[in-house]
Amino acid sequence: MDFPREHWPQIASTNPLERVNREIKRRTDVIGIFPNDDAIIRLVGAIMLETNDEWTVARRYMSLETLARVNDNPNVRLPAVAP
Repeated sequence: MDFPREHWPQIASTNPLERVNREIKRRTDVIGIFPNDDAIIRLVGAIMLETNDEWTVARRYMSLETLARVNDNPNVRLPAVAP
């Protein structure tokens, strides 16, 4: 599977991962001490869900049109998102 040339900079970059890690650190620093492991999992899970929703709806990192060229399925569509 070969990615289109316009995707190469995104694939080689770790910027999205670094951004998520900074956001997790920023929010956990505010809390300081967590009462248990479940509290950490809930917070980080909520941050990850929020980030996923943001990237799915608002900020496309790679366009569906260019990803469709990589995929064998020509009917690539964004799944429905609850408002």
